[in-house]
Amino acid sequence: MVLSINSSSEIKQKLNYAKKNWPAAVDKYEKQEKELGHQRNSLSKTDTDATFMHMKEDHMKNGQLKPAYNVQISTNNQYILSYSLHQNATDTNTLIPHLKQHIKNHGIKASNITADSGYGSEQNYQWLEKRRITGYVKHNQFDRNQHKKTRDKKPYSSDKLRYDAARDIYYCPKDKPMRNVGTYTQKTSTGFEQTITRYETESCKWCRLREQCHNSKGNRIISINHNQQRLKSRADKRLKTRRGIAKRKQRCFDTEPVFGNIKHNHNFKRFMLRGLEKVRVETGLLALAHNLRKKIA
Repeated sequence: MVLSINSSSEIKQKLNYAKKNWPAAVDKYEKQEKELGHQRNSLSKTDTDATFMHMKEDHMKNGQLKPAYNVQISTNNQYILSYSLHQNATDTNTLIPHLKQHIKNHGIKASNITADSGYGSEQNYQWLEKRRITGYVKHNQFDRNQHKKTRDKKPYSSDKLRYDAARDIYYCPKDKPMRNVGTYTQKTSTGFEQTITRYETESCKWCRLREQCHNSKGNRIISINHNQQRLKSRADKRLKTRRGIAKRKQRCFDTEPVFGNIKHNHNFKRFMLRGLEKVRVETGLLALAHNLRKKIA
């Protein structure tokens, strides 16, 4: 066996390098971490307010990340009523701050809103419910559940099991009771608390459906978020009503054409300014120009 032993001069050289360079590097990283905050995990050196995101216009076809802002708009008959900029690439986390800003700017809350599945979360549903805003907002499984083949792909998933609310018991595919074995809370990335309840079967040892039902070593255990299921169920029923279907159709030709008009008809695909405040002003001018064009046309 050969041992590598550093000489005292090599050690001194490394210590001197660390003493000279590391304090500045630590200060730099601390400054960048402070600029990041808690809502994002990246920033651009050329625009520290911008966050790296995947772009729809991916000319290189390699999923390259680029510094960007997440622009949200509220529309009515293709007019932009309000807009907001976000440093988070996830649309789910933008709905509440966007609506708060909309209410602040207009001094009145909307009676109802329509949004696609990118905004359907327990936190958003609950926020809308508390403020009595009717939300025609899809969840991430809504479109999939409209197709019978997709819906029947997992016949033994937890959402298809029978539940007795009075006894707080689920029943497995063999109609054996799955009893409540405990509840715990967990926080999402935004700090929203979710309450999860776990249910376990009495015994899966000799069950003929075990391989199709689950692949756990012991008994089957399911984790259920009752509040989320309640809110998703209400959203499902609302979206399938005659008014809900009309609202879903309206969103396609109300909001999407606005972005299409700005980006493709008027060829605006990147901001000219840098910094959140300046880009916010630029977005406001874009919204104003769009509304004026539509009014004059």
